Amino acid sequence: MARRRPLPDPINSNRSPGRSLLHWISRALLVLLVIVLGGITLLGLLETPGVANWLAGVGRQAPLVGLIAGHWQNDSGAVCPDGLEEAEINLSIARRVAYILRQQGVRVEVLPEYSPKINGFKADALLSIHSDSCRDDLSGFKLARMTHSADPEAEDRLVELLYASYAEATGLKPHLNTITDDMREYHALRRIAPETPGAIIECGFMGGDRHLLTAEQDRVAAGIANGLMAFLRERTNFPNATTAP
Repeated sequence: MARRRPLPDPINSNRSPGRSLLHWISRALLVLLVIVLGGITLLGLLETPGVANWLAGVGRQAPLVGLIAGHWQNDSGAVCPDGLEEAEINLSIARRVAYILRQQGVRVEVLPEYSPKINGFKADALLSIHSDSCRDDLSGFKLARMTHSADPEAEDRLVELLYASYAEATGLKPHLNTITDDMREYHALRRIAPETPGAIIECGFMGGDRHLLTAEQDRVAAGIANGLMAFLRERTNFPNATTAP
């Protein structure tokens, strides 16, 4: 009995070597197009602030900032006749500043006035947040660094940037003639590690600047956070997507 030949494949039998080559070339071109378009999309994604910030932090630890909430867990600080306490204002502002900085990827520790952690505290910056006396006839803010600083150049720059950012955000003017020796010799600035740039801020007078310190704390916090972020960008090359409004 004769062996039956298999029927030819109607698809492959009609495909010449030339057509097969064109088929594979077209596939290769399609794959190349997908790769190019994907690369363009990836480059655009990498340029977005959020992704750029994340990539910049890969492989290294984010900067650390210490915030001392003046008088917190120690005493009330200054007190107004109606019972408004400085410690309450300071803590609220410190927590708002911490929130803004953490949104930018910064590590933050909010510390009580006499926290044991302050001894030898190592960070990229430390700021103690206070409010001034309850005087209705005075308005303004001020900053100071340690008189005998281990790194006066860095601390002067920290103070300079905070002066500029705080004035811009709040509209307050510096009140330089009420900077005291207690600010220049502030206990925490003597206790932190020598390599930690530190400063103290009096955010305003609880009398003359009461509305700002109680009802517009977001502006106060933005002024402080923007100054700290500017300092971190200069000192650590840490990226910043936005500044706080």
